[in-house]
Amino acid sequence: MTTTQPDMATLITQLTLAEKAALCTGASPWRTVPIERLGIPSMIVADGPHGLRRSTDVDSMITESYPAICFPVAAALSASWNTDLLYEMGQALADEAIALNTDILLGPGMNIKRSPLCGRNFEYFSEDPLLSGEMSAALVNGIQSKGVGTSVKHFAVNNQETRRFTVDAILDERTLREIYLRGFEIAVEKSQPWTIMCAYNSVNGEFCAQNHTLLTDILRDEWRYQGFVMSDWGAVWDRVASLQAGLELEMPGPSSERTQAVIDAVESGELDEAILNQAVERLLTIIFRAAETPKGQTELNIQADHALARKVASECMVLLKNDNDLLPLSGDENLAVIGKAAVTPGYQGGGSSHINATQVDKPLDFLRERAELHYAEGDTTVEHNQLAIDEAIAIATDADVAVLFIALPPSVESEGFDRPHMRLTDQQVALIKAVATANDKTVVILNNGAAVDMHDWIDAVDAVIEAWLPGQAGAGAIVDMLYGHVNPSGKLGETFPLALEHTPAHLTFPGERDTVHYGEGIFVGYRGYEASKRRVLFPFGYGLSYTTFEYSNLRVSQEKFTLNDALTIQVDITNTGAVAGKEIVQLYVHDVESALPRPYKELKAFTKVALEVGETKTVTLELKDRAFMYYDPTYAQWLAESGTFELLVGSSSADIHLRHTITLTQGTPLPVILTGKSTVTEWMANPRAAQFIQPILSVFGESGGDPGALGVDMSEFFKDLPVIKLLAFLGDNLEQSPDAIVAGWLSEIHAES
Repeated sequence: MTTTQPDMATLITQLTLAEKAALCTGASPWRTVPIERLGIPSMIVADGPHGLRRSTDVDSMITESYPAICFPVAAALSASWNTDLLYEMGQALADEAIALNTDILLGPGMNIKRSPLCGRNFEYFSEDPLLSGEMSAALVNGIQSKGVGTSVKHFAVNNQETRRFTVDAILDERTLREIYLRGFEIAVEKSQPWTIMCAYNSVNGEFCAQNHTLLTDILRDEWRYQGFVMSDWGAVWDRVASLQAGLELEMPGPSSERTQAVIDAVESGELDEAILNQAVERLLTIIFRAAETPKGQTELNIQADHALARKVASECMVLLKNDNDLLPLSGDENLAVIGKAAVTPGYQGGGSSHINATQVDKPLDFLRERAELHYAEGDTTVEHNQLAIDEAIAIATDADVAVLFIALPPSVESEGFDRPHMRLTDQQVALIKAVATANDKTVVILNNGAAVDMHDWIDAVDAVIEAWLPGQAGAGAIVDMLYGHVNPSGKLGETFPLALEHTPAHLTFPGERDTVHYGEGIFVGYRGYEASKRRVLFPFGYGLSYTTFEYSNLRVSQEKFTLNDALTIQVDITNTGAVAGKEIVQLYVHDVESALPRPYKELKAFTKVALEVGETKTVTLELKDRAFMYYDPTYAQWLAESGTFELLVGSSSADIHLRHTITLTQGTPLPVILTGKSTVTEWMANPRAAQFIQPILSVFGESGGDPGALGVDMSEFFKDLPVIKLLAFLGDNLEQSPDAIVAGWLSEIHAES
């Protein structure tokens, strides 16, 4: 069906109250309510985000899904740091959605990886909001460029599966804005997803499905979001309250009880019908937009999409270790291939994103085409299976190279529950150690969706490839990398810690009963490890290559700038190795001095560049005002302070190659916010206010910081004292009350400003 946008105002007047209420609740688990008499079609949605889980029966909650391409999961995609690649993948997903008669793909997922234990981390991009936002926007733009919608999820602060329906995430406003909302904000700004899906959990005491602050104040009023908000499946507790908060579509349906609740609320005056009309208009706008693209009239391009899935996987894999340049293999080696994941690959996680893959390649099949080998399972489901380990040792002893395929058990990484720990199974650890002892050229290939503990065995092996959950074509990509047909170019989108207890959220994850306190604040991921000076196993942004790169000649468009300027940063990158390769250039910003604590550095721009041997390219990165700002809850806004900023360009968060200092000449203009409770330091920071405070300090013997009557530096002694308390210490020497004096001072300050 192809249609055009009708006149919405007229159409809404033609709808009955019952029809409007029905439109705001699904007709079934996977489609919206059609109104045939007015030509309003049904819109079909399907799970994603790294493939299409299109149900064969849109009116059934639990049913088979059509075969579709399973691409690498988001944890892998983020490691590509390649927005162009995600755009291309998005277009392929849209083509599949069109072929399988699907209007909205439910994804991508972009919640922040607060802890490596979150069971759904494989579906999420990164611990960093910029990387998450940019990758999400690219994927959304690719999908929506072909007339298929997306539903970015889960809005917001959905960072664990434990008690996900009821847990209340408690966090301060600054942490909410800088870490947990920023990625969503980038996605809205750069791609305007057709829909946004709310999360199950509460945020600061209010369920996301009925959280007016999130859904209206921030999403609509501040970010100017134009699409509609749908619930996660079963997230709504109070349908009327959710409509009032800004949630247009409740899923799944049908629910005559929910529809009737809306009708009753309008008729009783509890719900203003104008709110319902607005919700209906937002829904209909997207429903008719989706109908503009004909669906179900094309076929899946399975061969081309499978090839693309392999290409995508090739850019996602991260070479974590390569001692003695063991990799790439020459092709002449006799191999011992060990691990059941070589035959039954770990290629996706469990839950609503589970794709019915059109085919699944096996690494062992590809290796048999290239090498003489022997295979042993080794990694069995039975723990402490020494016989299986002995079989692996036997083939490893006689091989030139041992290649271990290690996948986390499918029961470990899934929607619905969190991981209990970061460890591999005891059998896997014992297997790796035994094989590494038997063969001094051992490669470990990991299939997992989040960081794993490697401390027991990492020093014993020569090479480690983080292959993630690489989708149905991952096997070919792994073997391409082993033999150097693909030069590894992925870099971690999350920090791999040395131990779980080192993670910034360790003491509070996953909370107590139905409450979780985000006590680490803004210091998530690399921000937290750097602030606490924790060593890590592999830092954020890290990844090796078969070639080497040189960074040089950093220059900026302006040494001094204002917030209205768009800064251009250029760096020359040279491939100084023996093979072609791709480098990910990362630009971090360090605020040298700020009123509020800030992470030492934060990622603010990145790009991926391909270089032939000996080739030099100039990469260009741009920074706008937000790159220098933080969110100040006192002023309830983003702001930047004038002063010095350091630009840090590197190949990871821990490997900075070039530095350059620039100066912001004028910060964000701010109103004077001083009260009697403001500290001496805060008053002294304002030149006009300091004129009132300086004489008072002198009374107590403060003069240039010299010790006063108390034998201490009075400027330090009083710096955190509320001004009204400072005045109170003068007692009867005051001609007016401290309150009256402060009120007079403030009146003069505000009059002059």
